[in-house]
Amino acid sequence: MKALLALEDGRTFPCRSFTGPGEARGEIVFNTSMTGYQEILTDPSYCGQMVTMTYPLIGNYGVCPEDVESDKIQASALIVKEYQDFPSNFRSTGTLADYLISERVIGIHDLDTRALTRHIRKSGAMRAMISTSDLNPESLVNRSRQIQSMQGCDLVGMVTTKKPYFWKHGKPYYIEPESLADPFLWESKGKKLSVAALDFGIKYNIIRCLERAGCDVLVLPAGTDAETIKNLKPDGIFLSNGPGDPEPVTYAIETIRQLLGVAPIFGICLGMQLLGIAMGGKTMKIKFGHRGGNQPVKNMDTGRIEITSQNHGFAVDLNTLGDGGAQMTHINLNEASLEGLKNDTVQAFAVQYHPEASPGPHDAAYLFTQFAEVMKHAKT
Repeated sequence: MKALLALEDGRTFPCRSFTGPGEARGEIVFNTSMTGYQEILTDPSYCGQMVTMTYPLIGNYGVCPEDVESDKIQASALIVKEYQDFPSNFRSTGTLADYLISERVIGIHDLDTRALTRHIRKSGAMRAMISTSDLNPESLVNRSRQIQSMQGCDLVGMVTTKKPYFWKHGKPYYIEPESLADPFLWESKGKKLSVAALDFGIKYNIIRCLERAGCDVLVLPAGTDAETIKNLKPDGIFLSNGPGDPEPVTYAIETIRQLLGVAPIFGICLGMQLLGIAMGGKTMKIKFGHRGGNQPVKNMDTGRIEITSQNHGFAVDLNTLGDGGAQMTHINLNEASLEGLKNDTVQAFAVQYHPEASPGPHDAAYLFTQFAEVMKHAKT
């Protein structure tokens, strides 16, 4: 089925939909991972974005329910060079097209994704629209310009959990908000490390990694106040990844500010940006973002180069942190942007990339063990 992709700067790409009729809108970005399209689609950090895969052949291994990173597809559209409708994989339970159709998400192909990626790299991530019904370039470009900009947009409310939950037997176990006042809420208190995780769009594999590090994880809605978290007396506090601009998420920033020094804090991606702002810093939008499983990062403490999985369009400006005790721990080797920070005074540290991978390399998986060690030390 014929379709059209239109960018706000006037560039258009004729293409075809492999999921039938439909429309989509959002910020258009690209991901350089060769595999992991299902994990990418279900990553809440992609809420409000249309994802272009730079690897040309997508769909060849189908989909599998075990590979999701949230309870639904979060990206608003998938853009590929060539879609493969006949998967070959023993784990596959269906085709990518059927999966997208079941969740009413459009997928397009038969366009030059290399040209599209080069254009995004040159001009930056921008608003865009896809349509199978409106094939008029001028009309669709004008419509794309009416979309709300990602800058200044709080998307956390669209992806955070509505109820608190524990992670049990590989899936969420929801509890009523009133039960947070129960002093015996942590069944494994003393046997495992208790972690209160603020959900700004958390990926399931982050919870799995914390669990493997010996933690009992309680996932909380993003709007949970500091007093409630203090009363839980967790051994550590985790700040998750998530979508959108961090600066409008003022409620979470204030909560984090009140939690500094209460218990060890570990943040990932949006969690690092919110932590940076809570410590007095500012964030900035990166031209086309970092998205993919091959981003080189240098650990300033060890000198080791880590190949990392990333997905973010904003970053903390280290120069704005002042003398509050924050120090750089990791740096991006492509453009020297801040990839990690710590503040030993309040026992807080964070990274901009995704140590849990899914998809991606596992070079940075040690950070979950590091968090566990910090919590154990804080208890002694």
